[in-house]
Amino acid sequence: MTILVKKPGLLTTVQDIGRYGFQKYGVIVSGSMDTLSHRIANLLVGNDEHEAVIEMTMIGARFEFQDDALISICGGDFSPTIDSRPVKMWRPVLIRKGSILSFGHVKKGCRAYLAAAGGYLTPKIMGSKSTYLRAGIGGVDGRALETGDVIEIGGRSPFADFWLSQLQKKEPYTELHWSVSPEFHPFVREEEKVHLLKGRQYGDFSEESKKALFSEPFKITPQSDRMGYRLEGPKLILHRKEEMISEAVSFGTIQVPSDGNPIILLADRQTTGGYAKIGQAASIDLPYLAQFKPGDSIHFKEISIDEAQKQLLEREKMLHHFKEGLHLKLHAGR
Repeated sequence: MTILVKKPGLLTTVQDIGRYGFQKYGVIVSGSMDTLSHRIANLLVGNDEHEAVIEMTMIGARFEFQDDALISICGGDFSPTIDSRPVKMWRPVLIRKGSILSFGHVKKGCRAYLAAAGGYLTPKIMGSKSTYLRAGIGGVDGRALETGDVIEIGGRSPFADFWLSQLQKKEPYTELHWSVSPEFHPFVREEEKVHLLKGRQYGDFSEESKKALFSEPFKITPQSDRMGYRLEGPKLILHRKEEMISEAVSFGTIQVPSDGNPIILLADRQTTGGYAKIGQAASIDLPYLAQFKPGDSIHFKEISIDEAQKQLLEREKMLHHFKEGLHLKLHAGR
């Protein structure tokens, strides 16, 4: 089974959950920016939640399905259509051979995820299919998708075949009549602030800077990418400057270079950083953070590590219940 890329969009890549275990050698993690949408998209089609998906940024792609397939679309709203007819997100969709799946400009969020039952059969490099553009590894030849690319889809599970048997005759696609609860969408708290833990060097910043971090907005600049969001707003200034030894960084680490403009490190972040770290975005908010785009403003709110862990555990518990319910629904054929 294969899909043909008819139009690649602005930045469309193959990403799985990331390339772990090699940061000590200087190899970055990469992987999907919005891991929650990624995981749910895979679960909806019966894949392992860490399986590779197609990630689209800002402007979507167009694909021709060369075989019948079971798909799902999660994340940002790119006004998806199949053969020019609107198709719903956050649910399994049965698509017929020869149909064209198209995505437009983003209406809400920044990134959308396309999963297909069986996963995408791109090579694994150091245990991961994720595309890392700067190193030219993973995905399709280590690059963004291009017009004419053909991507192979793996073999389907028995329950995926069962759902495909429900594909209505002569229709380009069939949507199943149930979907994911909106509480899993990364926009459910769209007007809320991003929760932030104090960083290792938080105490080294001036009182004015620490106050501004939690009271003033920061705008994402056009120079941002998958490596990091570059922010502009109030300058964050160290009240004492010391030579720092480079330390490990993670998704959501907020570094402050000498110009005082913070950078939020993202999926394609470097493995270590030598700038002062004023904060760390809480894991619960990383999928929400991944749906911001250049021009958006971010407000931060302090959270304790205990509360951050509690919220993350609660979400994972909800996701576990969702997986159990999905398993029963898929295997019961309802």
